[in-house]
Amino acid sequence: MTPTTSHYLEEYADAGLYTMQGRLSPPEEGRFQSFPRQGWEHEITLAPMVPLRGIEWIYDLYGEGANPLETEQGQIALRAKLALHGIQVVSVCADYFMDCPLLHPDADTRAQRQSRLEWLISVCTQMGIRRIVLPFVDGSRMADASAMEAVVRLMHAVLLNAETAAVELHLETDLGPEEFRAFLREIEHPLIKVNYDAGNSSTLGYRPADEFAAYGERIGSVHLKDRLVGGGTVPLGEGDADLTSLRAALVDVDYKGDFVLQVARGEPSDELHWLSKMNTRACRWLRGQNILDSEV
Repeated sequence: MTPTTSHYLEEYADAGLYTMQGRLSPPEEGRFQSFPRQGWEHEITLAPMVPLRGIEWIYDLYGEGANPLETEQGQIALRAKLALHGIQVVSVCADYFMDCPLLHPDADTRAQRQSRLEWLISVCTQMGIRRIVLPFVDGSRMADASAMEAVVRLMHAVLLNAETAAVELHLETDLGPEEFRAFLREIEHPLIKVNYDAGNSSTLGYRPADEFAAYGERIGSVHLKDRLVGGGTVPLGEGDADLTSLRAALVDVDYKGDFVLQVARGEPSDELHWLSKMNTRACRWLRGQNILDSEV
C-alpha cells in the first residue's frame, strides 16, 4: 500500500527538514540572508544538533571568493565536511540573481548572467545537487508581460543544460495564482517547477487553496516561513500564513518534495537554540499538530 501524503509529511518530520544556509550563523554585515563567509563550515557541524537533514546552500554575490562551490578544491572540501557530519545539500538558492538580475536591459549583460546560470547548473551536477531555486522577487521580479516572456525564453535557453545535468529549476515569484498558472503553461517541462514560499504568499494575501488550484502539481519545493500581511517575517506560527490550509493543500496534491526552514531570525549568537525551536514548530505542523502546543 502506497503511504498517503499525510504519512509522508509525518515521516518527513521524523527524518528532519533542511534549513536555508546562514540561519545557524549571526548575520554578517547586517544581512538578513547571505552566504556565511565566516561560518559556513561551522554551520555544517551545528545542523545535526537541531536536528536537520541538510542545508539549502546559498550562492550569492556577497559570498564570491569564499563559496566552496566556486573551485574544485572547495567542492572536495565541502563534500568531505558534509559526509563527516551526515548532512546533505540537495538544493542551491541562487540569490546571486537577486543582486545581478537575469532580466537586465543590456543584451551582453543578460548573456553573461545566463552563462553564470549555466555554470551553476554544471556545478550542481558535479556536487550531486538536484535543484536550483531561482528568485524572481523584489528587485528581480517579473514586473510585466514582457519580463515574463523574457524569463520564458531564458528557461527554454537553459533547459538543455538542465536536462544534461538532471538539475531542476524551481522558480520563486510574486505572481498571483492565475497569472503564475498562465506563465507556467509556457514552460511545460518536468524540470521547471515552483518553489512555494509560505511567507511571501501570506504577505501578499494569497490563499493556499487558490494557489494550489492554479499550479499545485508544479510545486517542487517549499520554503517554510511566516509573515504578516503586507509586513515582514515573524516566528513560525505567529503571522498570517494559513499553515493549516497549506498542509491540507499539500495533502490534496500528493506533495512529495522537500521543506526548507527560511524562518525569522532570533537574537544574534542564539541561532542554534532559536532554529531548534522553529524546527520543533515545523515538525509539529508537518505531523498535523498545533504548532505552538509544545510551548504552552
